[in-house]
Amino acid sequence: MNLFATIITNTQPSSNYRGESAENRTIIQKITKGRFEYAIISPEAFRNALRETMAALNLPCNRKRVHDEDQLAVEFSDFNDASSYADDFFMGWMIAAKPADKTKLLNAIKEKHGEQRANEFEFKRDSVLRTNLAVATEPYRYDTVFTQSPKMLGPWSNADNSQLLYREVSYTAYQFPFAINLEECRSHPDWTKVLLEAIGQLNDVAGNHARSYFEMAPASIVVRLTNRLAAGYQTYGFKVDEDERHTFPEIIEGIINDDLPGEEFCLGGKLVLSLDEGTKGALKGKKVKLYNNCQKLLDLVASNVYEYLTSPKGE
Repeated sequence: MNLFATIITNTQPSSNYRGESAENRTIIQKITKGRFEYAIISPEAFRNALRETMAALNLPCNRKRVHDEDQLAVEFSDFNDASSYADDFFMGWMIAAKPADKTKLLNAIKEKHGEQRANEFEFKRDSVLRTNLAVATEPYRYDTVFTQSPKMLGPWSNADNSQLLYREVSYTAYQFPFAINLEECRSHPDWTKVLLEAIGQLNDVAGNHARSYFEMAPASIVVRLTNRLAAGYQTYGFKVDEDERHTFPEIIEGIINDDLPGEEFCLGGKLVLSLDEGTKGALKGKKVKLYNNCQKLLDLVASNVYEYLTSPKGE
């Protein structure tokens, strides 16, 4: 059983996920689609925020961001262990080490945790949670705002003179997919339940040194629970009209025309609120589950997933 989903955020001003600065101009990272450039947010930024959200929801997490360093830095509280830490379990890890360094590391694990743990230790583990880039729904329009950084007086100073800072911004929503093979989660159904709840509350996705408040929690969501190995729909298929209504024509039309099995789908948020009563009735007739609130949808999906994972395999 696989869970596939696509989330779209609310439309908001964004200066998230900066690239290398060009002099005093802060650059948004972008990707080209067709003839236009679109702002992006990396899956690594998404995963880091999800770690912090899971930790806030009391799941044990191994890695945390260290902010008071002169470069991007993270700290691990222990050796990687998928059985003890939720972030290691869902997101995996890779330790690039030469043979001599591997031996040294295994000896350290053996000394701290015993020979069995050292024998079972893996230097690489794939991610159970699969994600992809969050891509803006509106093209980047070369908008820039200016900030005046004052000359600083006192016991310390970042610059000798006042600076005019440029910051690229985009007014857009972002959409991004994720996927989970539920069979890989059977050893930790409680963690899986909290993971899905955390996605519904996602915030503080890294960017702009955490000064930018841009909620990545879903404004609309499509979820498919299926035994198929692929989502079966365009995972970046959300559309946003001038009134900021969300639509997903491929899925709506596909279900109504029996090209997609309605009983495998849950739809939530603005996508549902924008449907007319006739379309809602047609979708309900195909056994699609509709929810006005995305958080409620994810909480219920999380509960259903927990029941599935705690039931005998195959039921």
